[in-house]
Amino acid sequence: MNFLSHYYFDKSTDDANVVMGIVLPDLIKNASKEANLYPQKNEFLFHGNPDEESLLKGWKRHLQVDLLFHSSHFFFEKTTALKHLIKPVVEGTPVRPSFLAHIGLELLLDHLLVEHNRIQVNHFYEKLVAVKKESLADFLEHCGLKDQAVFFKFLDGFIGSKYLLSYQKLENISCALNRICMRLWPETLSEKQLESLTFELSIFKTVLEKDFMEIFEEIEGKLV
Repeated sequence: MNFLSHYYFDKSTDDANVVMGIVLPDLIKNASKEANLYPQKNEFLFHGNPDEESLLKGWKRHLQVDLLFHSSHFFFEKTTALKHLIKPVVEGTPVRPSFLAHIGLELLLDHLLVEHNRIQVNHFYEKLVAVKKESLADFLEHCGLKDQAVFFKFLDGFIGSKYLLSYQKLENISCALNRICMRLWPETLSEKQLESLTFELSIFKTVLEKDFMEIFEEIEGKLV
């Protein structure tokens, strides 16, 4: 799941550190794809510090939600359907339709949560801003993150741009998918392909919109 979908499950919490924790694994990967952190394997390092304990709680929640999402029938059904729609769009390119369908589904879920007022994006950013950088830095040090400067530069840009607000428009989701693909494959999608991708996403959205909340309800019922 993407940032806002993860936030959905803890949108009512007053603990900003939990919110930061639930999106921290993806923030770190976006900042540095080489970083591999496993704080859940050394929980004793965070005991006694309430802020760090909350960050760890959010981190573990992220892992649990991703596991439930990626093993669900909903995920397999929807990614298969979206893959068939977008396969002709990327034909002749190195882009894997299955990869694009996976990320596309996650971004569309974020889009629908916002469109249906299930979450407030500005509240999400307010929580991230409220986190003490000192506590976050200590947490990352205990995690073994080597270059914190790179991460905090990315985090500041992520919060400052409020980029997730752009997911309210489908064409912006297509552009985001193209940028993600560029990290893996040197060839980008053409303007015509991007237009076709947006069209296919709009078709899929009308179907997904009918039952998209089912996966959130399913996961919520299994969270501990």
